Amino acid sequence: MKKKILEIENLNASINGKHIIKDLNLIIKEKELHLIMGPNGSGKSTLSNILIGNSNYVINSGIVTYLNNNLLIKTVEERAKDGLFLGFQYPLEISGISNYDFLYTIYNKKQKALNQLEINPIEFLNIIIPLLNKLNLSNNFLNRDLNQGFSGGEKKLNEILQMLLLKPKLAIFDEIDSGLDIDAIKKLSNEITKNYNEILNLSTLIFISHNPDIINYFNFDYIHIMINGRIEVTGNTNLLKDLKKNGYEYFKKK
Repeated sequence: MKKKILEIENLNASINGKHIIKDLNLIIKEKELHLIMGPNGSGKSTLSNILIGNSNYVINSGIVTYLNNNLLIKTVEERAKDGLFLGFQYPLEISGISNYDFLYTIYNKKQKALNQLEINPIEFLNIIIPLLNKLNLSNNFLNRDLNQGFSGGEKKLNEILQMLLLKPKLAIFDEIDSGLDIDAIKKLSNEITKNYNEILNLSTLIFISHNPDIINYFNFDYIHIMINGRIEVTGNTNLLKDLKKNGYEYFKKK
């Protein structure tokens, strides 16, 4: 029997006095791939921000249990230490910091947080180069400034690279397909699919999207339709067939 990774019970949350998340319930179990769909403004990104600990959001009520612990009392740093990872919809571009320096730093930060030995830059190359190869990225990818001048696809692959490096227990990808053309989405999905078994052995995954065509690239265990701050219905790929045929209004009526 699969153990629960995340359980959300009757969660209500707001920002700037506006009620966004409304009595939301969700259960995620280990080594599952979930898709949360919903129209713009339905609260999908708000949910991911709440889970990662963004202090701009106010929790009005509800319970969020992560690995049998109260997630809501933990800091951002504690959540990261406990294996929570968020892949951003729009990864920041930071000039003056190489991708290598960033990856090396976050790896050693994790080592330190887990009371494990930090490694030197040469040792780190023995870890990061094989991961670049897995994603079909050249070594020069490390020398570029963090996300500076990266294409949309490269930015999202860099998020996947970070996930493979950090090995989180629960990885959330907010709009992983946002801003990508068809070719870029295909390349990204191919690299994820190629490493799919390894990724799922490392992490439980939640993808957030408003684009029903994402189902063409991944095999989801569960699909959740989120409308007006709550999960209205959970099911399989047939939900997206209904969505493409009838739109989100169909689920609002149901």
